[in-house]
Amino acid sequence: MRAEIKVLGALEVSVDGTSVVPTASKPRQLLAMLAMNVGQLVTSSTLKEELWATNAPRSATTTLHTYVMHVRKLIRDALPADQAAAWSRKLLVTKHTGYVLQVEPEAVDSIRYARLAAAGRAAGLAGDHVKAEGLLSEALGLWRGPVLVDVATGPHLEIESMQLTERRLTDLTLRIDSDLYLGRHHQVLGELAALCARHPYMENFRAQFMLALYRSGRPGQALEVYHEMVTTIREHLGVDPSQRLREMHRAILTGDTTIDDPRFLINTWARQAIAG
Repeated sequence: MRAEIKVLGALEVSVDGTSVVPTASKPRQLLAMLAMNVGQLVTSSTLKEELWATNAPRSATTTLHTYVMHVRKLIRDALPADQAAAWSRKLLVTKHTGYVLQVEPEAVDSIRYARLAAAGRAAGLAGDHVKAEGLLSEALGLWRGPVLVDVATGPHLEIESMQLTERRLTDLTLRIDSDLYLGRHHQVLGELAALCARHPYMENFRAQFMLALYRSGRPGQALEVYHEMVTTIREHLGVDPSQRLREMHRAILTGDTTIDDPRFLINTWARQAIAG
């Protein structure tokens, strides 16, 4: 029996190649909650909070059992008849206080992502940016869209989805760091232009875009990116750019040769972190 779970995009849960994702919204949400917490007990009370927040009906316990039975039936239908009953209960385990979706960790895209990204971050910290870029690219390549894009989310899934999304943005920043360190400024220009448009308040992407433009022989456009950022955050947030961004602006204006050092952006972030 082979189970596979994907949450980094639309929800996909399959058993021996057959989808076991319910079409109905609430059972689908329940399965997503279990899929995001593979190998861990998800209590019935937590599932009720996820499905109904503070408005659980009197029949919530019975309805929850019905949803679990529905998911288990989909699992049974995906298995050979002589294995269906036993394997469905091994895959979706009932405990005294809740349920556990039990599959191999490597069969879950979010778990593979976490492992690869952690190894990539460690390689970057050790100064091996070729390895860091490769591992982070492989990790980010597992994403197929927004987390659980086709699932209604309650309070718990909303938080877990936000955490994964923020982790992805951090890892994407670090991967671009490694690209810039390796002199791939031309290759990341298009990606950074799109990221700046999609995330107008994220200074990391602006700083990287400025550096990539400058190193591509386009200092004027790098300064335009800075002034656009200043206008955006002052008008909408009422704050000035960080010291990190101001330092890069000054270096471009004055032709400071330190900006040509592959470690410039990484060192600037490190000093900012220490100062903070």
